[in-house]
Amino acid sequence: MLEKTLPDTAVEPAPTTAVKTEHTGSGAFATARQQRRYWILVGALVLLSVVVAVGIVTWNNPAPFGTAGFWRITQMRATNLVVIAIVVVCQAVATVSFQSATNNRIITPSIMGFEALYVAIQTAAIFFLGAVGVTTFQGVPQFALMLVLMVGFSLMLYGWLLSGKYGNMQVMLLVGIVLGGGLGSVATFMQRMLTPSEFDILTAKLFGSVSNADASYLPLAIPLCIASAGTLWWRSRRLDIVALGKDMTTNLGLNHRREIMLILFLVSVLMATTTALVGPMTFLGFLVATLAYQFAATHDHRFVFPVAILTGFVILGGAYFVLKNIFYAEGAVSIIIEAVGGSVFLYVILRKGRL
Repeated sequence: MLEKTLPDTAVEPAPTTAVKTEHTGSGAFATARQQRRYWILVGALVLLSVVVAVGIVTWNNPAPFGTAGFWRITQMRATNLVVIAIVVVCQAVATVSFQSATNNRIITPSIMGFEALYVAIQTAAIFFLGAVGVTTFQGVPQFALMLVLMVGFSLMLYGWLLSGKYGNMQVMLLVGIVLGGGLGSVATFMQRMLTPSEFDILTAKLFGSVSNADASYLPLAIPLCIASAGTLWWRSRRLDIVALGKDMTTNLGLNHRREIMLILFLVSVLMATTTALVGPMTFLGFLVATLAYQFAATHDHRFVFPVAILTGFVILGGAYFVLKNIFYAEGAVSIIIEAVGGSVFLYVILRKGRL
């Protein structure tokens, strides 16, 4: 039986179907499609922010366009617009940074007792000084004192509970909750001792509202907001590493405790600024941060921060515009924000196993 031998030639492999993959120039996004989606989202949020800003400044201005009265009213509304921007930047950047530092997306900086301290200070001013305490505790020096007290309180808490052999983040959070609850109880006791007229005055101060802000506070609030938020954004790379946890941060060559202390200090400045400026807004930061994580779809804080800020501006500015110009209930902005934010918080808690 004759055998047919094949010539000893190289056999070329069968052509394979090339899989088309998209690569991005940044490690923040897995594909170019996600990157395009991100920039489309940012563009849409910027457009909505511009529409909201123009609406707040120009809508229903009773003075004829171009007159002195028109520009005076526009300037007053622009001040409210600046206040909204400061609150949004402080709340958004502080909450995202705090959640990354604690490696927990269901808590906010409010857990450290900033709002409770603010309420206690305002209540004590009226309790000990009477109705005149409201005017006594106004002005730039008093605003600066409020900032110093809040930041000093938080730094004392961080320095004590994050140092030592057994210092850890969980203990710090638990002690912050306890201290916040204690301050709230003391404030409630003092409120029950006030007269009805004093209690009405105090209630107006304790609701977070854009109208609570004094324009004289802005020269101090704006630099603090820009410096603190800018520093956190500049250190976004380190914040990305800190979000991986203590072990990974240490293995990658960073001093975890020093990074945490710096982040918490900047978060304290931001939260103290917004709380002293407009009052408590507990769930605004949580609502904005949660939506930003879902919208941005990236771990990189350089891209999460802008989405959080723009989303917050659209939410807070839009709520302010609608309630002021349609329902004539400007003071209810914080109530609506807290109700929506609280609902989102409960929703996240119930489905956190899938987040």
